Amino acid sequence: MTSHQRQSILCPSCRKLISADESRCPHCGIARPGSWWKNNAWTHFFVNADQLVKAIVFLNLGMYVISLLFYPWSSGFSLNPLSLFSPSNRSLLVLGATGTIPIDRFHRWWSLVTANYLHGGIFHILFNMIALSQIAPLVIREYGTHRMVILYTLSGVIGFWVSYLAGVAFTIGASAAVCGLIGASLYYGKSRGGIYGQAIYKQIGAWALGIFIFGLLVPGINNWGHGGGIFAGALLGFLLGYQEKRKEGLLHRILARLCIGLTLLILGWAIVSSIYYRIFS
Repeated sequence: MTSHQRQSILCPSCRKLISADESRCPHCGIARPGSWWKNNAWTHFFVNADQLVKAIVFLNLGMYVISLLFYPWSSGFSLNPLSLFSPSNRSLLVLGATGTIPIDRFHRWWSLVTANYLHGGIFHILFNMIALSQIAPLVIREYGTHRMVILYTLSGVIGFWVSYLAGVAFTIGASAAVCGLIGASLYYGKSRGGIYGQAIYKQIGAWALGIFIFGLLVPGINNWGHGGGIFAGALLGFLLGYQEKRKEGLLHRILARLCIGLTLLILGWAIVSSIYYRIFS
């Protein structure tokens, strides 16, 4: 019994118990499920949906704390309730806020990535992380963890690129990426149809409507980024496919790893360059 248990593993793709020497998982069909490179911490990061969402939340929280530490908090009265405990614009600029000012004046195209992990206040990050925590599990269930990472990363970049083209001068926040998850969920619900698909479409549609109304009522909201994120998410959802139509494959895994690797590399560069600027400026 002990010997048999040692030869059994959880498939790195579908997480069902299989023999370690299987050439192909009998449940999901993944090749060589027992190979060492499919059973490491990096792979398990994508298998554990809760761990993936928590990692994104902690990355956003970490960047928020860093932005508060770099320069004194902004002061003065603001009509925007999202600006409570807000880092200064100088801190946000050096860490990677995006828009026409950072891109046109300083040629910071990489800020299309970093801006997704910066926030202007405690309520700003709280609202976005609550939305992420509620919508991401649905996207992971229907698209898979790899495609969720791709959707989140590229939708944020495209959403901020759209707002840049629209002339938004200075912008930050995870809402463009979260709106990408909303767009992908709307596409899924509409595409799948049936009672379940219609329920998803209506539920996520209520999120989209709420964000639209919120953007109209609260000053300083980047509605171009929201709209661009939703459009990007729906388009990417169509191009990438979802689980019922197409299981996650090698291309999805490669793209997801590239998204994470480049995001961490760019965020690391933003932090290091900001520390250098803080010391020597």
